[in-house]
Amino acid sequence: MLPELGEFALWISLPISIWGVVLAFLGGRWGRGDLVLSAERSVHAVLFLLAVASAGIIAAFLGDRFEYWYVSNYSSRNLETYFKVSGLWAGQRGSLVFWALNVAFFSSIAVWTNRARNRELMLWVSGTLLAVLAFFIVITLFITPPFERLPFTPQDGRGLNPQLQNYWMTIHPPTLYLGFTAFTVPFAFAIGALLSGRLDARWIQITRKWVLTSWFFLTLGIVFGMRWAYEELGWGGYWFWDPVENASLLPWIVATAFLHSVMIQESRGMLKVWNMVLVCLTFIMTIFATFLTRSGLIESVHSFALSLEIAYAFLGFMAVISIICLVLIVWRLPELRSERQFESFLSRESAFLLNNLVLLGAGFAVLWGTMFPLLTEGLTGSKVAVGPPFFNQVNIPIGLILLALMGIGPVIAWRRASARNLKKNFMIPIGVGLLTAGILAALGMRHVYALLTFAIGAFVLWVIVTEFWKGTRARARIEGEGAPTAFFHLIRRNRRRWGGYIVHVGVVVMFMGFAGAAFDREVRQSLEPGESVSIQSAFGHEYTLTYEGISTQRGQNMWQWIALMSVERDGRFIGPMTTERRFYEAPPQPMTEVGIRSTFYEDLYVILATLDDRVGIGNEPDFQRATFQVMVNPLVPWIWYGGLVIAIGTLIGLWPGGPVQSQRPVAGVTKPAARRPGNEPEPQPAGVG
Repeated sequence: MLPELGEFALWISLPISIWGVVLAFLGGRWGRGDLVLSAERSVHAVLFLLAVASAGIIAAFLGDRFEYWYVSNYSSRNLETYFKVSGLWAGQRGSLVFWALNVAFFSSIAVWTNRARNRELMLWVSGTLLAVLAFFIVITLFITPPFERLPFTPQDGRGLNPQLQNYWMTIHPPTLYLGFTAFTVPFAFAIGALLSGRLDARWIQITRKWVLTSWFFLTLGIVFGMRWAYEELGWGGYWFWDPVENASLLPWIVATAFLHSVMIQESRGMLKVWNMVLVCLTFIMTIFATFLTRSGLIESVHSFALSLEIAYAFLGFMAVISIICLVLIVWRLPELRSERQFESFLSRESAFLLNNLVLLGAGFAVLWGTMFPLLTEGLTGSKVAVGPPFFNQVNIPIGLILLALMGIGPVIAWRRASARNLKKNFMIPIGVGLLTAGILAALGMRHVYALLTFAIGAFVLWVIVTEFWKGTRARARIEGEGAPTAFFHLIRRNRRRWGGYIVHVGVVVMFMGFAGAAFDREVRQSLEPGESVSIQSAFGHEYTLTYEGISTQRGQNMWQWIALMSVERDGRFIGPMTTERRFYEAPPQPMTEVGIRSTFYEDLYVILATLDDRVGIGNEPDFQRATFQVMVNPLVPWIWYGGLVIAIGTLIGLWPGGPVQSQRPVAGVTKPAARRPGNEPEPQPAGVG
């Protein structure tokens, strides 16, 4: 019953969303507040209907309703329950409904929280949000219908791709989708500002937390995806510059540029056109990411099947959005003029602008490397591969420049930095960086990029720690507080600034984790039970793994061959370790489950690469020779620690309430007059109030 109700709700959501678009824009044109209110109610109605449709899809999975094409192709009777629930986003048809549901969810929050304010923008915002929703609903109904029925009902389904039968499947895609879809709200406010002519910094103030929310989920989604690849794909790495990985990185890069450049507009009234372009470009990149994943035009473990209809639909949508943004920005160019000019290259404004240019340079390199094989094949018919060497060669130097700018931007002066300012703020941090490089070189580190990463990282960390120390000391002296209390209140008084510094600390830690890849060690060896393999880590530890044997186990949807190993480090037994080969039955496919033993600074990573061909399904193997690939990956845990620190810093920046931050007045925004008896605001016209 619920799947049928979900299909009905999905169909009803389309006319309501289109009707809401019409009401919003007509209400804005005619100054009709009642029409605008009806449009906003349409947003809530579409959210409810998409929630019912999503519940119907989940119910179809849980009920093994194999008469539905989508359930038949992405589930089976013996699939575990939580994977059936995640079937909502496991395939193309359900994931687009889930995407639309997230857009509706964030749209509803935006409409509700602005129901009594920003009325001059909300009529255009509601119309834009509903237009985006209408596009995705049209796709789900006419190109990828999730409730399409088969002419017959199979006894069982084909099952879920074994690479997706991992607990990260229930975490990574939803988090990434939340990041993609949350940016629809800032885009809608930008369009609303352009249409209404309200082009001061107020729309940026309104959307600041929305942008940060989107960035937060995008960051978590990318880190979760890296962890998924590290654990599940069984190759010892966490980022392969896969086209779909790159597609998720592009909106993150542009959103990061916007988060930095928007501070210049707020503080100095500059870069208004630039910021408007970045908001529109970030939204277009979120659509590009889902286009690249769902068109099937690129080969990737993350991509869905080839669908030219979806490819054309998303390309058309991106073209329409790009044209609308371009026309509106050109139309409003006179009102988007900067209020001030750059006064010196040695200033915080210039550092932030350089940061933006470098970020967009990295984005262009990633985009070009991702699309070049596709463009070449389309134009010449020949396939060209662009792999990790290209991306690493281009992006590692860019990453080091960005890392250095994280230490320069926060302490260089606004407008114009004097020689005294430069000497005071940078002499000691640069000395710390050079000292770090010298010590590491003396210890034998010869990898240039790794050496630069640790040296620049030390420079940035010294700058940030110094800023925290100076702020805490000043507050403790002024308020008479102890150091811990002063530190807590320092962050509480200006969460945005200090949360940003904590995010930078997390980025530095992650960069150091990336640099550890320069010192990976690997050995591959075939063993009989009782034999051992040894490997030495970059930190000087010697690991000895003794192969104890293989056992066979029947899982819910698979057979497992589990190899047991005893692990010693520097001659001391530290515990057992297992690694597996699996054979999934629905769909029939072999998989590797790696063994990972982590310390604070390195991972021991073991892969059961091959088994003796005579090992059979369902029997205890008599022939137990196996080949193992053993790796020691230095500093990989620091990537996950850095991601956690970034999440904490972002949450601090997002946390509501608390005292008003002490910061400069926002350029372009006039402080409202105090309300006194006899000084009440005039009634606003219909459609605005």
